[in-house]
Amino acid sequence: MTDGGGGGAGPLSLADYEDSARRTLPADVWDFIAGGAGEERTVAANRAVFDTVRLRTRVLAGVEEPDLTVRVLGDIWNAPIGVAPLAYHELAHFDGETGVAKAAGELGLPVVVSTFASQTLERIAAEASAPLMLQLYVFRDWPVTEALARRAAAAGYRALVLTVDTPRLGRRLRDLRNAFRVPSHIRPVNLDAQVNGGTHHPAEHSRQTFDTRLDWSVVDRLRAVSGLPVLVKGLLTAEDAAAAVAAGADGVLVSNHGGRQLDGVPSTLEVLPEVAAAVDGRCPVFLDGGVRRGADVFAALALGARAVFVGRPAMYGLAVSGAAGVRDVLSLLVEELAETMLLTGRAAVDRIDTTAVSTGRAGGFGWDDHRPVRSKETT
Repeated sequence: MTDGGGGGAGPLSLADYEDSARRTLPADVWDFIAGGAGEERTVAANRAVFDTVRLRTRVLAGVEEPDLTVRVLGDIWNAPIGVAPLAYHELAHFDGETGVAKAAGELGLPVVVSTFASQTLERIAAEASAPLMLQLYVFRDWPVTEALARRAAAAGYRALVLTVDTPRLGRRLRDLRNAFRVPSHIRPVNLDAQVNGGTHHPAEHSRQTFDTRLDWSVVDRLRAVSGLPVLVKGLLTAEDAAAAVAAGADGVLVSNHGGRQLDGVPSTLEVLPEVAAAVDGRCPVFLDGGVRRGADVFAALALGARAVFVGRPAMYGLAVSGAAGVRDVLSLLVEELAETMLLTGRAAVDRIDTTAVSTGRAGGFGWDDHRPVRSKETT
């Protein structure tokens, strides 16, 4: 591992990387990455909920080297961990999205690239050796959205990740207090000129350009123009999960946008069991929000996720030491997950179910203890 500029053993946890990134980044950039909507109750809840989970160990299980691999949409990931989409990676480091793709690829882990990437889809793909997916906002100007989807397919991206919780950006008080603007030298280079003119003002840009009239038919429209599987990102209820499956979604991602949209919505781990139950194995279920330890990954898998995605931690690693920092952050999560599986007696990802955790009623959750929930493998 790199020392992240701190000397000694270097960062030993994602929390260490977060602390280093806070010291490294300009204050307004730090707030843009780390902050959330409103009073940031949901940001805090995303992380705090994992502290309520207790791991149930099984001893003398004969586990030597846990198998972390997972099959998703026909691809094999080396661990059930991917990089979630965040805009403008060059805000953190000039390595940007290509550095993230290279680092994740070295570990055999996927990356979801943001619509608002600061480097081109094709350049990112050239550095990737593991699956890429494109996160999509849908614009009022449909040809802009269609062009992005077609470019992703042509560049070898494996899926589209349709973000459905952003008819406009949430009210982010830190950015308002800082009057935050994306620096002029950093641009959403994948967007046409007619829609990127106001992107230095993210909230106002969303009001002007995002399509608020969407319904579930957009899933088929995107699949038709791209030929790619479509995952739906931003679900927090069983009702929407069932609607996504009915609309033909190839996967659902339980997400509250990292607490950046509507403050006061539930944490993602809290609602994961109801979403997984509603999906009932008909497509894979994923989760993002609050994952900071390998044990957090384990908990999400136990409660119904096929894999998890991390966003801010990857940006923190990028800020500290570029692509090398991202690789270290992801390596830490993989190593911690392997240790957790070994010490709980779980030989493979598919052996992690709700018998591996306990929490629930004291923490305010509604899942039934020890009821296996697993999204079936899809090819």
